[in-house]
Amino acid sequence: MSLSSHQRPHRGASDVWLTPPEIVAAVGPFDLDPCAAPDPRPWDTAAVHLTLPEDGLSADWGDNFVWCNPPFGPEAAAWLERMATHRHGIALVPARTETRWFVRNVWGSASAVLFLHGRPHFHHADGTRGHANSGAPICLVAYGDRAKWRLARCTLAGTTWHPEATS
Repeated sequence: MSLSSHQRPHRGASDVWLTPPEIVAAVGPFDLDPCAAPDPRPWDTAAVHLTLPEDGLSADWGDNFVWCNPPFGPEAAAWLERMATHRHGIALVPARTETRWFVRNVWGSASAVLFLHGRPHFHHADGTRGHANSGAPICLVAYGDRAKWRLARCTLAGTTWHPEATS
């Protein structure tokens, strides 16, 4: 199941899934969400939202602190590569630790990773909570010192990995 607005639906009637507001609140605020749900959205994830048909992946992110909940399909690799290059924000992705994109753009590039305890329930475009959970373990990936600091100080239940802890 995909959990942002920029993807084809792999299952279900909708391809728009919103991040639970408590996750964004715990690690925000953010300047830019290049993968935002379309208007009207029941809550903001950042000060500026890029929505389709604008191509948030190719847009200029400037020096913005980015929130990125990318598509949970094959497109996730490109978004995580962009986040790893940008080095200034937090991405929410499935904890698919064995995949090529995770090895390259998380294990190989992240400043920290918070593996959330439990599987969150994402929300429909109107803000109502989905009946089923995410169906996969979820993690928040920090790129840069500011993002690492936010994960270290947030109140979300989980386990944090830092690259220097394994050196």
